[in-house]
Amino acid sequence: MPKKVVNYAPGPAALANPVLEIAKVGLTDYEGTGMSVMELSHRGPEFLGIIRNCEAKLRKLMNIPENYSVLFFQGGGTLQFSTIPLNLMGEDGSADYLVTGSWSNGAATEAAKYGKVNLVFPKADKFEGIPPVSEWKLDPKAKYVYYCANETVHGVEFPFIPETGDVPLVADMSSNILTKVVDVSKFGVIYAGAQKNIGCPGVTVVIIRKDLIGKALPSCPKLLDYKIIDSKESMLNTPPTWSIYIAGLVFNWMDDEGGASVFEKRSQEKSNLIYSVIDASDGFYTAPVEKSARSRVNVPFRIAGGNEDVEASFLKEATAQGLLQLKGHRSVGGIRASLYNAITIPETKLLADFMKSFQEQKKSN
Repeated sequence: MPKKVVNYAPGPAALANPVLEIAKVGLTDYEGTGMSVMELSHRGPEFLGIIRNCEAKLRKLMNIPENYSVLFFQGGGTLQFSTIPLNLMGEDGSADYLVTGSWSNGAATEAAKYGKVNLVFPKADKFEGIPPVSEWKLDPKAKYVYYCANETVHGVEFPFIPETGDVPLVADMSSNILTKVVDVSKFGVIYAGAQKNIGCPGVTVVIIRKDLIGKALPSCPKLLDYKIIDSKESMLNTPPTWSIYIAGLVFNWMDDEGGASVFEKRSQEKSNLIYSVIDASDGFYTAPVEKSARSRVNVPFRIAGGNEDVEASFLKEATAQGLLQLKGHRSVGGIRASLYNAITIPETKLLADFMKSFQEQKKSN
């Protein structure tokens, strides 16, 4: 029997067991074809059924309007740092960027290669919250406004959708997509790498309002041109067939579980379990992010004032108990628990209980 563990990794992340069970079969014999999904022709009827089901299920889960296209890209979310300005910024254009962590900072830096980037508020020395809207400086002439809905490294999540008037809103939702109900019509573009809530690495989902397609710079490579990818149904070249297959299985599983509203309730309950332990620990555990911007899906914290020896002990003992991948990002240190959709409430309780027992153990030493 495989060892029972809980994987709290920030990505690649845990996949739900029902998804893995179906994928095991598809790995060697997809629906009686005698071929693995990875061997199927991307032009053949079997894979066309896979990719069309994947899009249809995502449209259902997110209630995506008809005037939006769903595209499947390669290159991870990071490739969209370039793809977005190449398609939306235009000649001599500008864009507004809300920088609240390392990922939005990286996106702003990349976009500056293609046009003018306006920082809506000054970049903070430490990413621990979201400045008040009253301090924002939005440019009504910007081609788009960009933000990262949830910063995976720093654990900063927007509890609201920014209001941008007539300027299209672009959101990186790589780490919190499908963890709550979202009104897609408020966005110009939503994108998300798959390896957190959608599936395994290799595919990036782009949801784009159709009137924003067809505005790419002349220098835009054809593999990054939204119009070309849309016209070729995401198959200008061979798409990441296995990753799209897994994404479709995840969407089927989520639909069977009751959809995004169910996962939103679970997400809130899971994050509350961990934050309640932190807040009741008398400072033994500390969360650096302001409560109003705490992420529901990536919970970073320090132990004993950032004592690295104590944190190393925590990680060692957690691993021994099958609680894996809890080390914080190398740029910030500490501990980070990622509570994506595949992590269950009982699995989250295991971590909460371990945190309590670890604190008691250190008190008695």
